[in-house]
Order: sequence, then C-alpha cells, then structure tokens
Amino acid sequence: MVASLIKDFSRCASEEQIERTARALEENGFHTLIAEDRDQARQLFFQLIPEGAQVHQGASSTLAELGITAELEQSGRFVALRPQLRALDRQTQADQIRRLGASPDYMTGSVAALTEDGHALAASASGRQLGPYVSGAGHVIWVVGAQKIVTNLEEGFRRIVEYALPLEEERLFKASAMHTSLNKVVVFYKERPGRITIILVKQALGY
Repeated sequence: MVASLIKDFSRCASEEQIERTARALEENGFHTLIAEDRDQARQLFFQLIPEGAQVHQGASSTLAELGITAELEQSGRFVALRPQLRALDRQTQADQIRRLGASPDYMTGSVAALTEDGHALAASASGRQLGPYVSGAGHVIWVVGAQKIVTNLEEGFRRIVEYALPLEEERLFKASAMHTSLNKVVVFYKERPGRITIILVKQALGY
C-alpha cells in the first residue's frame, strides 16, 4: 500500500475534527451531543430514553463497553426487545421476530464511520439493525467513538473494509466459531431533524 494511503483508523480525531464533524452532522439533521468521556456518554444516553420505553439495539461493541446493553436488558427499567427476540424460535416464529424488531420506539447502537462533512455509514452482515436505523424506529440513538471520524465517504468505506470488518470477524469467530461478511452498507446523508441523535464521544469506543 502506498504510504500516503495508510491510516490508523483506531486513532481518535482531534478536538477540531470532532467540533467540525458535530457541526456538519447538525446541519444535516442529526442532533449531535459531544461527550467528554465514557461516563458522560452513558449519562447522556439514558437521559434520552424515558423509563418504560420500548428499546431495541443491534449487537454493538460500543454499547456493551459502556454497560448500556446490560442496563437496557437487565434493569427492568425498559421494555427491551432483544431478550424477547432471543426467546422466540427462528424456525417457527420468524415472521414474529421480523415484525417485532422492525419498528421499535427507540433503536440504539453505533455506526462504522462519521465523515467530517456530516454523513454516517452503517455496515452489517444481516441488515437487521439497518431497517430501524433508516426509517422503522421512531427514535434512533447512536453512540460513536471519536476514532470513527473520517475525512469523507471514500475513507469511511476504507475504514469499514480495512479496519472494522477484520475486527468483527475476529470477535465473532472467537465467540461462536462463525464467520461474518460485509453484505450491506447504508450511507446516511441527511435525516429529518429530531429523529436521530448521535452521542459523539472523545474517546475510542468499539471499532
């Protein structure tokens, strides 16, 4: 690889890049909150969801690192859909699983990249979280570490293929001896104001 094309996608963006990205995201309809650290990110997250709300989330390393996944599913404060979905049989209740996960009140998770000009890229093997992200969910909350900020969409796709995909393959194979693949990528150029909130954290989270 040419030296000029080599980039460390694990390195957090600078303060200037974070501020520039947040402004651009706001201009494109993504309400963006900046968190100084993990504790503040967690606090902001739970300020956005009322107790008793129906909440769903993808398999997010970011949310797991923050303890958000455990709180959503085990605290009893929310109507968590993932435990309900896991209790259903994939062979005999596939339609129910599809419908239940398609349009939650709140969909939470992360994305693979945010561009400095205010766009977001979400990647998936199954695509199950993408439908709610795009339009199915009433509200969407993404928690995104500052290492996911990239210059533009081209660099965002590179980040997915060169960095995030190998790490997800490693994680999944260790956990289940299964492989992943990059099957679907959605680019969010703009959003209706008020629907998607991004918590942009000044630390590395997930991958």
